[in-house]
Amino acid sequence: MIETLVLVLGLIIAIGVIAIIALLLRPRVPVADPAAEQRLAELNANLQTMGQMLATAQSQLQHTVNQRLDTVTQNLGESMKTTTKHTTEHLQQLHARLAVIDSAQKNISELASTVTSLQKVFDNKQRRGAFGQGRMEAIVADGLPQGAYEFQFVLSNNLRPDCCIHMPDKRHLIIDAKFPLEATTALENAKTDEERAQAMRLLRQNLGKHIADISEKYLIKGETQEVAFMFIPSESLFAELHDEFEDVLQKGYRAGVIIVSPSLLMLAIQVVQQIQKDARMREATDKILTEVGLMIGDVQRLKDRVENLDRHFGNVNKDIEQIVVSADKILNRGEKIRRVDFGETVDAGDAIELPLGKLGAAE
Repeated sequence: MIETLVLVLGLIIAIGVIAIIALLLRPRVPVADPAAEQRLAELNANLQTMGQMLATAQSQLQHTVNQRLDTVTQNLGESMKTTTKHTTEHLQQLHARLAVIDSAQKNISELASTVTSLQKVFDNKQRRGAFGQGRMEAIVADGLPQGAYEFQFVLSNNLRPDCCIHMPDKRHLIIDAKFPLEATTALENAKTDEERAQAMRLLRQNLGKHIADISEKYLIKGETQEVAFMFIPSESLFAELHDEFEDVLQKGYRAGVIIVSPSLLMLAIQVVQQIQKDARMREATDKILTEVGLMIGDVQRLKDRVENLDRHFGNVNKDIEQIVVSADKILNRGEKIRRVDFGETVDAGDAIELPLGKLGAAE
């Protein structure tokens, strides 16, 4: 549109220039020629008209160009505002994503530090034992009430298992929280078949020795349960044992040692909790039955005493009835005696006192 307006403006200017050149190049005619003067007047009028038209067209062109420029400027301003707004929003989103990435980077760094610390824990036997002991104690403490278990409990052979759960039959359930990590780590890091075979032999040997130690030290007839738990604080390690060492697990079953992972230990604790709850309910039921029996005996004695009291009241009522009958007879006798005529007046003060014994005999 702007190019068209410029073309029209150039065309009008060219026409004006041509008219001016034609005016300047016109042949000079004598002044005395009236026709020439008339043509000159007409030419001047045409030039004036053309100049006015040129001025009007230039004014309209300028107005139109200004309007177009204002419109273009306004559109350009709005476009700049929209672009700036979108750019700002995109920058804000980018900033938020960078913040998320930064947070994720921090989490990854913390996780790497935690993994490094955990590796240090696993590399040390005492720390590794404390780690397994801590996980086992947390699971037991969350699932059982106080008094139902004891850590480092002393058995009759003066040995201290990691955890001892007191069962209702007075036999303890033993949990050991140690596990052979060195051989497991060697198996995971084995790169050749020979290294893998050697690591498997070492792990099988360590597991067998650990199972034998638990069976010999912590399974006491009459004092502990017939089985004990060997706690493995890693689900992946437990799965590896099930995949590669099924014979060792079967050996543990035969020796009375069951290898459990954290999830299996939680399940076992829930079963133990239910068993202890049932035992407490049975104990409470026995106490209730005992108290009910004693209450029935008390009610029976109360019934016997009420019956004795009823018989006593019956005897008392019978005695009272006999006393009333005797009193009625005495009153009748006295009335008869009062109506007896002795032939003379007897003063009240000279009344004869009759012995009661004789009256009773007369009756």
